[in-house]
Amino acid sequence: MSITLTDQDRPELQKGIEEIVASGFAGVQLRVNDERGEWAGSAGVRKLGEGAKPPTDGRFRIGSTTKTFTATVVLQLVAEDRIGLDSPADDYLPRFGLDRRITVRMLLQHTSGLFNYTGEYYDDGTVAPGIPWQGQEYVDNQFHTYRPEELVRLGLSKPARFEPGADWSYSNTNYVLARLLVEDVTGRSFAEEMQRLILQPLGLSGTVVPDASPEIPEPHAHGYYRYEHEGQWKVVDVTRFNVSWVSAAGDMISTTKDLHTFFSALMSGKLLPDSLLAEMRTPHPKLGYGLGLFVEETDGGTVLHHNGGFWGWGALMYSTPDGSKTLAASLTTGDAELDFAATAEAFQKAQQRLVKEVFCSGQAEPAHKAAEPAQ
Repeated sequence: MSITLTDQDRPELQKGIEEIVASGFAGVQLRVNDERGEWAGSAGVRKLGEGAKPPTDGRFRIGSTTKTFTATVVLQLVAEDRIGLDSPADDYLPRFGLDRRITVRMLLQHTSGLFNYTGEYYDDGTVAPGIPWQGQEYVDNQFHTYRPEELVRLGLSKPARFEPGADWSYSNTNYVLARLLVEDVTGRSFAEEMQRLILQPLGLSGTVVPDASPEIPEPHAHGYYRYEHEGQWKVVDVTRFNVSWVSAAGDMISTTKDLHTFFSALMSGKLLPDSLLAEMRTPHPKLGYGLGLFVEETDGGTVLHHNGGFWGWGALMYSTPDGSKTLAASLTTGDAELDFAATAEAFQKAQQRLVKEVFCSGQAEPAHKAAEPAQ
């Protein structure tokens, strides 16, 4: 039986999310499940100009945390013998003329070398632009629909970063291809397969695959994008937004409870056979990326995670290898004067603070330990 604790039971967690809001975020909601039960709390505001806190059961855009869901669906089809993990992706998607050396595994692990259609940042400081993802042009495209084939063909029209399998580089193109692969193999939409394989079996009623819909179901906080245009700073509400531009690389909507349920089930072996779960959790030596998740060694042991975010929204999803301890969080940005670099830095500091508190401190110090709640 899950025990939900109040703010007072875990003051260190409440303090942590209040500090995140103080660093420039509009709102935060956090859910921690561990040996002490379940704790859920929020800080900041649900909407600019209003006093209400974000709902602790609110839906939010999870960004690239979507990739763990997408990779899991692909691996479930591998388990059904419908996809070969080390087969050429071209076998399933012949219309794109992919390099035959690119395997399904390489798509999931970001080792294909394919250009990232949202733009590439090279080691020498040069930038190769992709689709618009910031500034006025991004806002003007708020309700524009991109089709997955369009995104893939843009990525394929640019030079590859490296030979397949020769290096590692994060590319959203890989995960849009993974979506199309699922659809072509099954003959069903990606959303239908997600429903069949993950959402329905786990009862994830708060999770949505929106495709081109700009809507986000209630309850939810609001996310904002602050940017400069023609010498003036503007703040735009980006809560309703057509996120087809990121597709299965980052378009999903969820809740902290659903992220906990999903990641705990995945890590504890309820969604994949042991052999495929082991493949998923085998990291590439560069940045520790497995198949749709990161593997990180901390002072408290190994943690698995995949965070996500784009303008207005951020998501955190962490678990121990056995799924017994999880952290899920949503962060929304507001009208704080943070540029891209400052927002990214604030997000990283917030993430590190929470992970250290939950996964690296072990048992709470006696002075902070609350009385055991009644059963």
